[in-house]
Amino acid sequence: MLEGIYWESFKTFFKVGLFTLGGGYAMIPLIEEEVVNKHHWVSKDEMIDLIAIAQSCPGVFAINIAIFIGYKLKKTRGAIATALGTSLPSFLIILLIAMFFHQFKDNKVVAALFRGIRPAVVALIAVPTLNLARQAQLNRFTLWIPIVSALAIWLLGVSPIWVIIITGLGGLLWGSAKK
Repeated sequence: MLEGIYWESFKTFFKVGLFTLGGGYAMIPLIEEEVVNKHHWVSKDEMIDLIAIAQSCPGVFAINIAIFIGYKLKKTRGAIATALGTSLPSFLIILLIAMFFHQFKDNKVVAALFRGIRPAVVALIAVPTLNLARQAQLNRFTLWIPIVSALAIWLLGVSPIWVIIITGLGGLLWGSAKK
């Protein structure tokens, strides 16, 4: 049986996975509240760094960040506990939906519920994005970077991978020049 930090981190990330709609970005405020403010497993600055790393890694954002936090806590076993905690609720919910979806897929009430959830999901994604921008200390000199990046991806079809590589190299050069 899991005990101590393994069980606590599993429960924490299970709760995050269970009560968050809208995907990984919508989970950021809840993850931050739990791991930074409540449990103090990582600092606010470490959380910003972990978010940046999780975004740039392939795979599911929420699981990536859970793995990084779990690994910081207790190496491989901690990463397994947090990854399972994050992914198990979604797996169980999708399994239940798949088992019963055919019974209510044409139900007007269910369709209306899904239409009602959409704006809330947009807000759940927008709020952590704005908070990340504030925590990243964007100012009038650096605000152009995310705007140009988003426009390059959206309007010009530039691959996000290239945007990550270019901005990472730019940050490296900028940091080296400031020293």
